Amino acid sequence: MASCLGMYVDTNLIKYAKVSKENDKFKVESFGVKFYEKLGDAVSQIIEETYSYKIPISVNLSDEMYEYFNMFALLNKKDLDKAIKTEFEALCSEKGYNPRVFETRYAVVENVSDSEKLKIIHISSNKIDINNMTQNLDGCKIAGMFPIPMALPNLVEVDPKENVMFVNIENRTTITTVINQKIYDVKKIEQGTQEILSKINTKENSYAKSYDVCKETTIYTAGGSELTEEQTGYLEDIMPTLYQILGQIQKAINTSEEKITRVYISGIAALINNIDLYFQEYLDGVTCEILKPNFINITPEINIKDYIEVNSAISLGLIGLGKGVAGINFKEEKGWEQLKQMLKVEVNPDKKGSSKKMAGNLLTNDLKEPLDATEKSLLRIAFTILILFIIYGSFSKMLETQINKKNDQAKESISATNSQIALANEDNERIKTKTNQYDTKIANLQEINEKISNKNKTKKAIPSLLNQLMYIIPEEVQVTSIQNTSNTHIEITAQSPKYEQLGFLTAKIKTEEMLTNVISTAGQKNNDVVTIKIEGDLP
Repeated sequence: MASCLGMYVDTNLIKYAKVSKENDKFKVESFGVKFYEKLGDAVSQIIEETYSYKIPISVNLSDEMYEYFNMFALLNKKDLDKAIKTEFEALCSEKGYNPRVFETRYAVVENVSDSEKLKIIHISSNKIDINNMTQNLDGCKIAGMFPIPMALPNLVEVDPKENVMFVNIENRTTITTVINQKIYDVKKIEQGTQEILSKINTKENSYAKSYDVCKETTIYTAGGSELTEEQTGYLEDIMPTLYQILGQIQKAINTSEEKITRVYISGIAALINNIDLYFQEYLDGVTCEILKPNFINITPEINIKDYIEVNSAISLGLIGLGKGVAGINFKEEKGWEQLKQMLKVEVNPDKKGSSKKMAGNLLTNDLKEPLDATEKSLLRIAFTILILFIIYGSFSKMLETQINKKNDQAKESISATNSQIALANEDNERIKTKTNQYDTKIANLQEINEKISNKNKTKKAIPSLLNQLMYIIPEEVQVTSIQNTSNTHIEITAQSPKYEQLGFLTAKIKTEEMLTNVISTAGQKNNDVVTIKIEGDLP
């Protein structure tokens, strides 16, 4: 039975899960979360607790970068490698990076918008970061180092009829898009639970306590019952970050090349109660659910939330056992035996007798003896060959002179041609300059027309919105401000002594289609008055 210890190493904590495989069936033998001050000591404790002294360990990359290239589908493996390397070097040159400082891997997927091309998901990680992780885990049997966004989809079997997104909200957030059961895109978002935990930590003065607060917090959703102060006490620290992440998810869904039907939520934020319902409210037509490992049978004795807590570690254990995308392991073992094979040289020992006995002995002749007929014939042949060599040398010299002359003429012709090409390039640059000037003028005209159109649209739409709003405001709700922040974007600030009245107002704005892409913040209660902000775009 094969086993692998998956360890997701993040700031201040490690999530770990020992995963085993037998007859294509997977099992989580042990798992947990450990907070640490010294990473090496914490890892040693985990290895001891899980009895993983001799099994391979799979860890996560940190701060890896994702780039995307389109390549022709007919390229063979060798040419594809060269083309991808060239594209990455050009990208590094454009950004001022040194490509040699990066370790790179890539995955290939069919381009859904162009059947004749392949989409390359190119992953790069700084070699210094990889070495730092290796040194921090010195003495451990690190067999795999993988990017988490590429490993997370291993936890479920995606329905062939669905295109899904995996939103992993750890210290930072990643969005992995799966189209046609293949990983198609990875986006990184700077916002994550690091912001949330840092805010809570200023009050609790304990990272572990802040982590527990997230697990115990419940988000208020429309139609839900009112929550206690204990359940909502830290929403003011949590909701602004989730609000920003939600906006990025909406943007990713709207720009996806295929329709997204389901969103899986994972990471530390997945432990916040009702987060799936909160996302569900604003992602119209998209099913939101917490990511659960599909090979774990849920029973009354099993608390599935404990497994959800270590999703990242379980996914690393699975990919370490060979499940999922191949060829993205950033930890490759190149042992001494492989090095010896590359440098292998055979040297046969000297045998009896000396190699000094060379053919010179065979050419020894006694010059004191008179030449016989055979020797005279050999001299004549040698003299004839010498004459032929002289003639051949003279002819070669003459031919070389003619070739050099022709080369000089060719160089003169090439120089004249290059001069004409340079003149043509100058003309071409002047034409491009004029073209750019015209393009700039056209773009300016289009921008002015668009501003005029938006102004006219907003001019009529805002009075209409105010008129509609007047008829739907509940009696106990007071609208304190309405702002047109940019173009057609509207921000409404409302307050009420009751949560449900504000929820009713938000729902009414959505159902009446007074605004599109409606999002509201969590209520902030002050002196028995709850205040929310509702945002949306004019239709």
